[in-house]
Amino acid sequence: MTTPDPDLASFEDMARAAFAALPPAFSPAAQSVVLIVEDWPSATLLHEMGIDDPLDLTGLYEGIPLTEKSHFDQPLGPDTIWIFREPILEEWRDRGDIDLADLVTHVVVHELAHHFGWSDEDIAHIDRWWE
Repeated sequence: MTTPDPDLASFEDMARAAFAALPPAFSPAAQSVVLIVEDWPSATLLHEMGIDDPLDLTGLYEGIPLTEKSHFDQPLGPDTIWIFREPILEEWRDRGDIDLADLVTHVVVHELAHHFGWSDEDIAHIDRWWE
């Protein structure tokens, strides 16, 4: 018998657990970030990012990184981390070697790293997850 895939609420619980487990030095800055969990990225978002396959986007940070923020900024909204359930589930199934909560945590931490001002290259240098 197979277990059903976790629903959006379960994914949000896993993502919020990742926020809660952050080291104390990072936690205060992360608390201002809004978390949104959806099944799929929107077609508009994929088009804007030039992504053809929605399975290629597991998460997204939208906002102004802390290293670039200024008191003069007029933000249009809060910094936001999007987590996309179906692409994460697909990657989890494909990998077959990782706990789902660990994968969700990895995606959340990756997106939070962008909030802290790290580039994809910075993250890849420190995080050898994909090797």
